[in-house]
Amino acid sequence: MRVNIFDVAKKSGLSIVTVSRVLNNAPTVRENNRKKVLEAIKELNYSPNSAARTLVRGKTGVIGLTLTALNDSVFDGVVKSVFEHLKAKGYFLAISIETKRSEDSLEPCNFLFQEDRVDGIIVLSALEEDAYVAELERKHIPFVMIDSHGDYPEVTTVNVDNYLGGYEATQHLIGLGHTRIAHISGQDWFLSARQRKEGFIAAMTEAGLSPSLIAEGTFGIHCGYGIMQDWIAKGQVPSAIFAADDVIALGVIRALMEAGYNVPHDVSVIGYDDQTFAKEVHPMLTTIRQPVEQMGAHAVNMILDMVQGKPNEHIKMQLKPELIFRESTSKYKGVVDKR
Repeated sequence: MRVNIFDVAKKSGLSIVTVSRVLNNAPTVRENNRKKVLEAIKELNYSPNSAARTLVRGKTGVIGLTLTALNDSVFDGVVKSVFEHLKAKGYFLAISIETKRSEDSLEPCNFLFQEDRVDGIIVLSALEEDAYVAELERKHIPFVMIDSHGDYPEVTTVNVDNYLGGYEATQHLIGLGHTRIAHISGQDWFLSARQRKEGFIAAMTEAGLSPSLIAEGTFGIHCGYGIMQDWIAKGQVPSAIFAADDVIALGVIRALMEAGYNVPHDVSVIGYDDQTFAKEVHPMLTTIRQPVEQMGAHAVNMILDMVQGKPNEHIKMQLKPELIFRESTSKYKGVVDKR
């Protein structure tokens, strides 16, 4: 016969309400009562039915997470962190991959955006960000944004200080003696891309150097490859390049090597993100690491505070990135003309 919450209450000698509070990690339960319930659960080998838990607390016990793609180790790291921290707090994670809305729809296509499906939503670097914010606010679904692209004063966000990351990446190259440093940015539509470029310009200007060699591209290997090929053809090869992400950096290195340049002996290259492959390629990539574990942990704490009705002042969390010095950057030795 299946054990239920009533059996746990009878075994522990406590009320169903108290048992429910223990199951939902309520902070108001006395420690002695919590131990009694946990002992009863262990002795009866009780596994709470999710539907029953939903009825008891009026919640689904599920937090949704929507993201653009899964083929990115930074996003993957954030999702894993969110999953582990939700699991530790007794919640389930439901994932939705962002899809384009239909032509006749005014709302983004996201099956999670229903009050009865999830208790709250974590929005990870969404492309339809404005539409998501509008819909979630209209439906009164608690939500937190990670890696937001716009400025939303009334929204709780967890972002990385990309300005600092761009600044430190450029300072790293300047510290190695480079003076002619180029930057390949992502699309200006992304707040992170704009901030990384602003950090680059600030570091160059502060050092009395010209930040004139900037190319706006897309976050992709073909972007870095094509822009670097163009610079090589025009004789505009800098001594160092700050790429807005690791994938762009891979394209840059490929174009340089095909043209006979050695990285980092002839040209230094630094990326951004610290994707999984960054330490597996040759040369191993110097990069700026995003604190993915912290991003997930803070987002979980914030969304659960909102779900549990705790005061929220629309927190703007900004985490610091970290410089990871590997093999693709070195001291300035002079640019070699391979033409």
